[in-house]
Amino acid sequence: MTEIISSITLPPVVNADEEGQWLYHALHQWLDQEFLPELINTTIAKRTSQVYVRQRLEGENDLGALVIAILTEMRGFDFSKSFYSEFAVANAVSELLLASLGIDQCCGQP
Repeated sequence: MTEIISSITLPPVVNADEEGQWLYHALHQWLDQEFLPELINTTIAKRTSQVYVRQRLEGENDLGALVIAILTEMRGFDFSKSFYSEFAVANAVSELLLASLGIDQCCGQP
């Protein structure tokens, strides 16, 4: 029998700009540490945080839906000057958000 994986819901947005700034800085740091720091990382982090903030302001609190929205919107981003792709960025956002909630990324448990 398969076990249903519960969705992860973020708390309702209180200050979208603050959340966006946090994600921008956290993602930019992650991008720079994962490989070599690149100028394009600033642009990637900025664009990703814009997508995230817009989704949150539209009422999206489901982590899975946020990751899919970031993945979908970042498909149009030019990653040719980067080591990364929209998949790596969306997964990084997921890991950062899970960590901020105190959830183990490996097993989905607090």
